[in-house]
Amino acid sequence: MPEVFQLGHLPIKDHSFSPNRDILAITKEDWVEVYSMAAGKPQLFATLKEHDKTVTAVDISPDGTKILTCSQDRNALVWEWNGTEFKPTLVLLRINRAATCCRWSPDGRKFAVGSSDRVVAVCYYEEENNWWVSKHLKKPMRSTITCIDWHPNGVLLAAGGTDGHARVFSAYIKGLDAKPEPTVWGSKLPFQTLCGDFENDTKAWIHGVAFSPSGNALGYAAHDGTVTVVYPGGEGQPPRAFYEVKSNNLPFKSLTFINDSQIVAGGHSCNLVIYQGNEQGWKEGKKVENDAPIVEPASAGDEDVEMNTSQALHMFKQMDLKGRVTKIQPGKSLPTTHQNTITAVRNYGPGKVSTSGADGKIVIFSI
Repeated sequence: MPEVFQLGHLPIKDHSFSPNRDILAITKEDWVEVYSMAAGKPQLFATLKEHDKTVTAVDISPDGTKILTCSQDRNALVWEWNGTEFKPTLVLLRINRAATCCRWSPDGRKFAVGSSDRVVAVCYYEEENNWWVSKHLKKPMRSTITCIDWHPNGVLLAAGGTDGHARVFSAYIKGLDAKPEPTVWGSKLPFQTLCGDFENDTKAWIHGVAFSPSGNALGYAAHDGTVTVVYPGGEGQPPRAFYEVKSNNLPFKSLTFINDSQIVAGGHSCNLVIYQGNEQGWKEGKKVENDAPIVEPASAGDEDVEMNTSQALHMFKQMDLKGRVTKIQPGKSLPTTHQNTITAVRNYGPGKVSTSGADGKIVIFSI
């Protein structure tokens, strides 16, 4: 059985657990809530209020000492615990549109922030000036960046956007990063080198990108309901393999590799789907939860029961397909744990993933 934590009823756009799983940070409108998980269930101990517009992403650093947040107010903040409270430090992003996503690099010495300004800001700490500064990945991006993910080597960065492209760049910072070892993505990697540029037939928006644990493959989910896995062919070469797996699922919002041969994706279907494969091919596997509509109606004192989202959606489908509406029983809910869109899927530990949803839930699934 999955572990379910109902943290209010406001949508959670993103969440992050600390490396030892004792801290949980979640987004809530224009603030972030930080919970202690030491007792086995979330206990709120800090609320981070400094942004003045919707917080779009949150990430806890690999050493667990810092929390990164970004917002539609065009700012990113690095929060550090001083013993009594979290203190924010402003990051010089140099963007004039919303910040949409953010992630720490695997070594925790830098982070990336995607934006609607058609750039990705790669940020690092400048000791002499005592602040976080940024360098921009720009060309050939021409639209909002919706998702990012770091390669295990901490130098390569994948970015997906509303132009339908998933790209892999070098985010090498001279003087900060050690010279990277050659990989299947290339060997000469100065900052902003484009190591891969991929798109689907439909050129649908990219909602989620993820590198495999080995770093030798890239997966991404698009708004056409597909999951695509790419194996690069080397510097300046076409991919060795490119698999675009179509399905009948609603679009996925997020995905992650749990190993080199399995991807877990979640999104508008409110269920997790496992994809399996290797360089010879990929296919859709099983759903983590049973979709069978075996849900008991809740008891209600009167007939005027407020519709939930899934009931309203069903009503409009009936009107569209049949020109009439069949009466909906009150109190029905989806047969899945999440009752609304899964907004983020993240690795939790061996054989486990954590998810956040627009229903205000954090769920830990065993895969």
